[in-house]
Amino acid sequence: MKNVAGLFKIFCVDKRIKIIELLKNSSMNVNALADALKISPSAVSQHLRILKSAGLVKDERSGYWIHYSLNKSVLEKARKMLNKICSCGCLLKTGK
Repeated sequence: MKNVAGLFKIFCVDKRIKIIELLKNSSMNVNALADALKISPSAVSQHLRILKSAGLVKDERSGYWIHYSLNKSVLEKARKMLNKICSCGCLLKTGK
């Protein structure tokens, strides 16, 4: 993740955020993600390509299938970048 603007560009699409939420629980293949999101596998692949190029998602081939999972260290860096621009003190108020 190179900059905050790039991060916002990636996160500005609801389906990408939902993919990240789904991958927090376990790795999934394109068809499973497409079923969960109720979109086409090709649409999921396009979102995964963007998430993967940002380093937020990793892939691993298992036979015929490719399973996608979160790169939690990069996601944590993205969270820290977003926290830097937050000046409302919400982290202090919630205790997180």
